[in-house]
Amino acid sequence: MRDGLVVVDKPAGWTSHDVVAKLRGVYGQKRVGHAGTLDPDATGVLLVGLGRVTRLLRFLQEAGKEYRGRVVFGVATDTLDGSGAVLERTEMRFSREQLDTVAGAFVGDLEQVPPMVSALKVGGRRLYDLAREGVEVERAARTVHVDHLVVEDFDPADYPEATIRVACSSGTYIRTLAADIGAALGGCAHLASLRRLRVGDFTLDDAATLDEITADPDAMIRAPSEATRGMEAVAVDPERARAVAHGAIFAAPALLGDREGGGPFAVVDGRGNLLAVYERRGGAVKPSVVLMSETPVS
Repeated sequence: MRDGLVVVDKPAGWTSHDVVAKLRGVYGQKRVGHAGTLDPDATGVLLVGLGRVTRLLRFLQEAGKEYRGRVVFGVATDTLDGSGAVLERTEMRFSREQLDTVAGAFVGDLEQVPPMVSALKVGGRRLYDLAREGVEVERAARTVHVDHLVVEDFDPADYPEATIRVACSSGTYIRTLAADIGAALGGCAHLASLRRLRVGDFTLDDAATLDEITADPDAMIRAPSEATRGMEAVAVDPERARAVAHGAIFAAPALLGDREGGGPFAVVDGRGNLLAVYERRGGAVKPSVVLMSETPVS
């Protein structure tokens, strides 16, 4: 069984689950998972874990993300994106300056109601499954954070279009953001296309297409330590490495020295092999994930 991280440039028309199923076949193993669902029509960075790295995906899931989206104003759809049925079509007139001003108001903490066509679970069922059955349920608003929102280009017309670039917290729905911007401009809007540019520290420059991965699967596997590249690393000596491999709990100074913060911390051996991920709990640091039960020689 292979352990590692694969950074995929997901094509349009594939669900995130489709990509996982494809890579299960490519790598000949069942233990494959992904961090951060992308809608079928969306493209871009999708992080896929193999083997024991699937246990690290929750940390990657929580990482910030960046997107480029094309927004069409004056047209509302039942899915808030280009795949849905048109519910409303009304011409809109506004300037680039007005759009920039409104877009700026969507930076910071926002309250978003998740769309019905999302992977969020309510009552144990995915919202998109309920939507397919014609069922709509109440969804509680959630707080998300937009770090920046830039209008990259604008095409004024009867149905204006704009390209936006958004850096945001995990859990932010760009289609909802597009619809809310349209409403703030006095009309409606939907997200015509979406490309994810970044997840945490991984960008499109790191990503490979499914054809490239299929052509040379082993070359596309990144070491488990790559999955924690956004974490502060803590290198340990062989004695502590053995204790870490057995899930030992340490007094914070004994493992972290004078490092501050709650973590997570990537604990590595002298060669940079990832042993575990630890987090601070009060005055102690405890393992959240132990990746190696046998430590390599340092």
